[in-house]
Parts: sequence; structure tokens; C-alpha cells
Amino acid sequence: MPQAHASTSAPASAPASTTGARLLVDALLMHGVERVFCVPGESFLAVLDSLHDETQRIQTIVCRHEAAAANMAEATGKLTGRPGVAFVTRGPGATHASIGVHTAFQDSTPMILLIGQCAREHLDREAFQEIDYRRMFGQMAKWVAQIDDPRRVPEYLSHAFHAATSGRPGPVVLSLPEDMLSDPCPAVPSAPPWQRVAAAPGRAQIERLQHLLEHAQRPMVIAGGSGWTPAACADLQRFVETWQLPLGLAFRFQDTFDNEHPCYAGDVGLGINPALAQRIHGADLLIALGPRLGEATTGGYTLLEIPVTRQTLVHVHQGAEELGRVYAADLPIVSGMPEMAEQLAAMRPAAPPLWAGSAAAAHEAYLEWRTPRPIPGEVQLGEIIQQLRAQLPADAIVTNGAGNYASWLHRHFSYRHFRSQLAPTSGAMGYGVPAALAAKAQYPQRMVVALAGDGCFMMASQELATAMQYKLQVVFIVVNNSHFGTIRMHQERHYPGRVHGTGLTNPDFAAFARAFGAHGEVVERTADFLPAFERAVAAQRAALIEIRLPQEASTPGATLEQIREQGRTMRNAEKR
Repeated sequence: MPQAHASTSAPASAPASTTGARLLVDALLMHGVERVFCVPGESFLAVLDSLHDETQRIQTIVCRHEAAAANMAEATGKLTGRPGVAFVTRGPGATHASIGVHTAFQDSTPMILLIGQCAREHLDREAFQEIDYRRMFGQMAKWVAQIDDPRRVPEYLSHAFHAATSGRPGPVVLSLPEDMLSDPCPAVPSAPPWQRVAAAPGRAQIERLQHLLEHAQRPMVIAGGSGWTPAACADLQRFVETWQLPLGLAFRFQDTFDNEHPCYAGDVGLGINPALAQRIHGADLLIALGPRLGEATTGGYTLLEIPVTRQTLVHVHQGAEELGRVYAADLPIVSGMPEMAEQLAAMRPAAPPLWAGSAAAAHEAYLEWRTPRPIPGEVQLGEIIQQLRAQLPADAIVTNGAGNYASWLHRHFSYRHFRSQLAPTSGAMGYGVPAALAAKAQYPQRMVVALAGDGCFMMASQELATAMQYKLQVVFIVVNNSHFGTIRMHQERHYPGRVHGTGLTNPDFAAFARAFGAHGEVVERTADFLPAFERAVAAQRAALIEIRLPQEASTPGATLEQIREQGRTMRNAEKR
């Protein structure tokens, strides 16, 4: 831990003097922070000055928009299990950053947002850019507070790190009045580094779970959520192998289990394989390990009955507040994922499982589902996704935001390595680009690819400048169909033929990338993708490949005209 900066004018007998900003940076160092993301603001200049002295230990990545800074912090938390940290200024900076906080909350990601605030003497006057952050972030953060006394900085930071990582992980927001940061104060020691706090399953719960398994005929596992570790994933694999269980993964947690494993049944989320949905419907025992069982994972709360499921339900989650929230489990268990998975790996069946062969059948159905189907146009996006998967190392990190383009990635890509997928369960656009930059900064030795739609990319396109400034060699793949594809799909389904407000006019994305000094290419045929990708990787700098897709290619399984016809059929039925 660095020593607090002593005042050169103080007598030798006087206590060492420091500032709130220096105490804050000392606390970040104590808690193991290696990198912070920010857009600079005058309200936390004192922190930037203290960070100036620690460039060998804390990297400061300056972004071009606060939403990107917050998303990068969220992505860091998602990748590492340790809180990502972002600094933004008051008012506009905080409101811009709120998207990252909301994503961290819905995705159960540990994150800390530090906001410069007005001077304490000006508060409650609606001073320049003043906001009450307790009220603003109250419903989208685990804890929101303001540090008014610099001597309490170590206490608040310790609480922030523990709150962000304990129980159901999530974001913490701390407001930092600018005069608190710069005022001299006595040096106080930092709290010790944060420690992970988690519950573990009781012996009686494990015994009951084993009893349920041994008497089941059609069991099914759904895993996912946050809090997993490589060791926990290995224990999960041993569990499903020992019991020959089919396993699905919750929405946008497809990297929790090797998708090539013969027990893998597919992803349980938007656009679920109908065969997998039917398997879940027909299960007599459903073991949910880690997911909240939220709207996306349950198909809008239709996959499972509310509040009592047809299946015997075992629900394991880190946060007690999530158990019984929607579904009344037959066996609710509060536990961290490593603690639970270790117990599961040690379980052994008393006799060969009655459902032998069901996992293999589920995996075969998954392999058939991920086989690309033809779509309109010269670009077959499913084939391109499979080409991409064949080119990438197993530990490559693939990111995406929200949009129909991501459905090709989820359906046709195969995740083989823990924490190789970065995507928002919150459905936030503009996430994939900053998430990819955070991933490359965290793991410079791993290949990172960001997949974005044209609308999604333009919400964070300015961060190409950040990629070039910090030499973050990410390959950005932009699927350009000149409209907000997901919204257009819903529009055609509910208001067929009445297109309004969903079209886009876009730049030449390859030329746009080259304007930043990045490599840029355009792909208009399937055969052109692989050579373009190889050139992008060989460029040894950030690169962008624009894939031009016709609007008619709406999803992997339906064209716009087919969706429009569904809408007409629905409207005619309503009229009758």
C-alpha cells in the first residue's frame, strides 16, 4: 500500500496529512484495482491528480462517452468477478453512465461507479449539475451513498467492494463532493482488501437433492448467472457427467459450460430451440444452478408455470431475495456457485441413472439446431458465424450488444471457454464495442471480437478512438441492414406493412473506421468474409469488417415477409 502523502510544511510531530482523493486511490490499490475507466470532469480533478502518481499500478483508460466507461467497468466485472471501476463527473456524466449501472444490476455484475459531486456547501440548492444520486440510482444499484467526510473514505470503499461482490453481485454508486476530495485531512489507514462472502448449501439440502435426483426420470439442469469460477465450472462438468444429465445454459451465459460437451443441450433464452423448450416442459425435475429465472431465460415467464412449476424445482442462487421471487421452488438453496458445484461434483448415484441417453439426445438436437439455414441474399450469416468460430482460439472473447443480429451468434457460435462471452442480459444496445475494449485491456493476449448491428454500433462508434489511443487490437464486425432490425421485426408483427421510425441512414463503416486509423473492409458475399477476417487480424491494429445484409433477412428462422404475414394472420384473427 502506498504511504499517504505527507504535508511538507507540517511540523515533524504533526500527524501526516493527505486528501480524500489520495485516500480513495490508496483504497483502490488496497482492493486490487488495476484499471479504471473514465471521462474526465472537473468535479474529480483531485482524483486524476492522485492517479497521476500511480500510473505503474493503476491504468486510467479515458473513454469518449460515459456510457462506454460504465459499460467497460461492467464488462471488467463480468470477466473477472472483481468490481470494475468507473469515474464520471456529476450531472450529465452520471446520467450517461446510468446505462452501465442498469446493465450491471440486471446482469448481477460487481461494479463500482464513482461520481464527482458538487461541493458540499452548494448541495440542496440545485447547484450546477447537481443530482441526488441516492434517489437517481436507488432502484438500479445495491448501495448508493455519498462520502462527506474524507476520513471515512476507507470505510466506504471497503463497504462498496463487499456490497458489490456479496450475495447477488451488483453495482454500487458513490458520490464524491469535489471539496471532500481536495480538502486536507489526517491520514487514515485503508481497510484490508475485500474478501468474497458467500453462503454454502447445508448437508440436509444436498441429501434431499440427491434423493430427488435418484427418484427422477426426466431431470434437466439449467446453469448460468454470475458468480461462477473456472473451478466451479469444472465441478459442474463432473456433476453432469457423473449423472449423465442434459444441461442448458441461461440467456447470455453460454460460456459457463463447453458447448461441444456431449451433455450440452443448448441455450435457454430468446429464440430457444423448440426441442429444448419441449424437453424442459417434459422434465420431472428441473435443477436451476445460478440463473435468476428471469424473463429472457423463461421465455417471458411462459416456459415455466407461476408460481408453482409443473416440474419439481430446485433453485440455487447466491441471493436469498431471488428465491421464491417468481417461482416457489420445492428446494430453494442459497449458495455461491463454487460452494454448490463442489458439493454437486462429490455426489454419486446409488444406481445407474434411469434417464441414460437423454443427454446425448439433447446434444444431438442442439447440433441440428445450430446448423445454418439459408437466408435471403448473398451473405449467409450463420455460415459466417461458424467460419468465425473455426478461426478463433477457444479462449477468444466474443462480445455483442442487443439486436436481431445477435440471434445468429447465439444460435450458431460454439462457446468453449469460461468467460469468453460478454453480452448484456439487460438487452442494452451499444454494449459490445466498449465491452470488447475492456476485454482486450484486461486480457491483451486473448483475441477479442465484437459483433454489432449498425444501430448498436453507432451508439458506441466513437470508442474506435479509444481503441486506437490505447492500441486495443479488437476486430469489430458490424452487421449493416440499415434499420433497427429487432424493432422492425416487432413492428411488422404487430403493425404489418406500417413501417415508421425504424429505418437508418448509415456511413460507409469501413471508411469510418479508416478515418480513425483502424483497418476497414466491406463484405457483401459469404465467400469474402474469411479472407477479410484474416486481413483484419493481420493488420495488427483495431479493425472493422462491415457485413451488408438485406433487410429481408430478419432472423435465422424467419424473413421479414414471413413475420409480416404472421402479423396479418394475428390481426385477422383479432377482427374475427
